[in-house]
Amino acid sequence: MTTTKNNEHKKLNFSNEREQSQACLNSAEHEKNQGRKVLNVPNKQEQNQTCSDSAEREGLSPKGNVPNLRFKEFQGEWEKCKLGDLTAKVGSGSTPKGGNAVYTSAGHCFVRSQNVGMGYLILDDVAHINDGIHQKHKATELKEDDVLLNITGASIGRTAIATKEIEGGNVNQHVCIIRANSKVSPKFLCNYIQTKKIQNYIQSLQTGGSREGLNFEQIRSFPISLPNMAEQNKIAQLLDKLNERIATQNKIIEDLKKLKSAISENLFKAVKGDVVILCEICEIIKGKQINGEFLSEKGKYYVMNGGTEPSGYYSDCNVEANTISISEGGNSCGYVQFNSSPFWSGGHCYTIQKLAENVDNMYLYHYLKSKEDAIMKLRIGSGLPNIQKKDLAMFKIKLPNVEQQKSISTFLSSLERKAEIEEFIQNAMLKEKQYLLQQMFI
Repeated sequence: MTTTKNNEHKKLNFSNEREQSQACLNSAEHEKNQGRKVLNVPNKQEQNQTCSDSAEREGLSPKGNVPNLRFKEFQGEWEKCKLGDLTAKVGSGSTPKGGNAVYTSAGHCFVRSQNVGMGYLILDDVAHINDGIHQKHKATELKEDDVLLNITGASIGRTAIATKEIEGGNVNQHVCIIRANSKVSPKFLCNYIQTKKIQNYIQSLQTGGSREGLNFEQIRSFPISLPNMAEQNKIAQLLDKLNERIATQNKIIEDLKKLKSAISENLFKAVKGDVVILCEICEIIKGKQINGEFLSEKGKYYVMNGGTEPSGYYSDCNVEANTISISEGGNSCGYVQFNSSPFWSGGHCYTIQKLAENVDNMYLYHYLKSKEDAIMKLRIGSGLPNIQKKDLAMFKIKLPNVEQQKSISTFLSSLERKAEIEEFIQNAMLKEKQYLLQQMFI
């Protein structure tokens, strides 16, 4: 490893681990403690002042292969290498014969792509397999500190560390096991894969229409810059604190969503009222398609065109604020969303407009959201599924009197708002993490 000294860039100087984690989370924690509904995430300059004096802020350019932010006790350049030089194993598993039917409530954990978050595990719905199936997949047995990487689908690039909780488990074909050798800290490597450098590299390998995912040779080709083990461990310890907080925050959010879902189901099951079909109480309007070349990454109005997230931004809107939308086509067709601001409804999006006087807008939203799974079952087609307007029009709605509607919607909206506040806090943590990943790695 090169040992050229580098005193030109600034160094991180935290007195202890508590300060390390707290420095990155001050803004989000303050907002949470104060119960505020709006988060003001520190800007880049404020982050620099909180975490360290960066070379960028001081107008200095680090010399050599070194990061912008560094703990003060470390010097020398980082060594350039490939991920394959740092691993004892790179491989994935397979789905047992029988699929979901062979999963059990206990036994060996069977980790799938939905269980791998960005820096943390999501184990609420982790599947299990019995010992007989596990023995057949012994080659993919997990060890503590294995780096798990999603290698296919929409979650490609997400990575987390295998904990004691899933040790002795297995993975399917969508999750790659990266087992570090003695040259690299697993947690350092896991965080390195989360940097924009590696995430962009992963996306660059996914060109073309097939997007088949990552193969093992591509994974071994990831370009890595490596400091000595002591520096790796200190960086990993800092980011570990932040990953733990993000994971906890994610659990809070998911629990709130589950609570709202359970309460919604019971409320709407118990409520008494007339049963009507959707087209009797509103107009269902399909949006207008916009050519993708006219969309931008930022803008005044977002565009909903199927899916669960905006497909881009446009200079105009065709739907007013406080409107319910339902995805018409694609893998997410049937997704129900309440839009609190004006937006453009695309060709794969339905909007609910011109409600009858006896219908509370928020009640209808919460009712439809609680029945989202049933709405999704209306989809037809296999290649590009869609929901026909005539089928959506016949969807049944239980409608109590307006006073009851408003009472129910107010309560459910308060739960949803609580989840939104927690999501703001999590997003602040994620921004802090991205800043550190960008500045502390090469």
